[in-house]
Amino acid sequence: MITSLQNNQVKNIIKLNQKAKARREQGLFIAEGRKMFLEAPLHWIEKVYVSETVEKQDTEVMEKASRTEWEAVTDSVFRQMSDTQTPQGVMTVLRKPSYEPEDILKGKKPLIMVLEDLQDPGNAGTIFRTAEGAGVDGIFLTKTCVDITNPKVIRATMGSVYRMPFVYVEDVVSLKEMLRDSKIRFFAAHLQGKNAYHEEDYTGGTAFLIGNEGKGLTEEAAEAADCLIRIPMCGQVESLNAAMAAGILMYEAARQRRG
Repeated sequence: MITSLQNNQVKNIIKLNQKAKARREQGLFIAEGRKMFLEAPLHWIEKVYVSETVEKQDTEVMEKASRTEWEAVTDSVFRQMSDTQTPQGVMTVLRKPSYEPEDILKGKKPLIMVLEDLQDPGNAGTIFRTAEGAGVDGIFLTKTCVDITNPKVIRATMGSVYRMPFVYVEDVVSLKEMLRDSKIRFFAAHLQGKNAYHEEDYTGGTAFLIGNEGKGLTEEAAEAADCLIRIPMCGQVESLNAAMAAGILMYEAARQRRG
């Protein structure tokens, strides 16, 4: 059992939680919590750390932990390792998945999300979770987006990060060029949208573009879109939260595709 904050494994866990560079160099990330551990694919798991309380009391967690490498940690040290205010006593070190565009585009009429310079971890994680619920095939992110392995993003996905393929790309324009032969139409949620979102057809290959929380889509991304759409607003509201807007669009596509 690990009993000291000076333990090298503990120091590395804290580093992985705090620094994107460490996660990138090691190809690892941290998922905290019981649900995140129980849903984690076994072949992704590098190691599991459990608090002494969980080791004694949670038979379901320990049954799965017994199938991979694990180590117990005193409750006091676990609290210091944790990135959350109320730790659940389970911390999973996972290998970062690697996807290719083909993993997202394997369907005949894919439904995809394209995120440009999205910065808020909660928004990014919520979009992943909503995308899984709406039947989205995968997510492309520009390289300026938040790091998906950020602990706050991972928590907000509620496990969907294990099942939603994602690929980082240079920018929206280069992605459009890469997909030029795929018959995927790009729809940009934009204040200058001609038609309301529900007036367009999303039953073919569809990509929704969602921009930065404060600035929206860049001009280059908007110009790369095949169609600008708008979400009608009442009152003095000009735009919605990025994750909310993305959810509205994804579920309209899902509704149309169900017929």
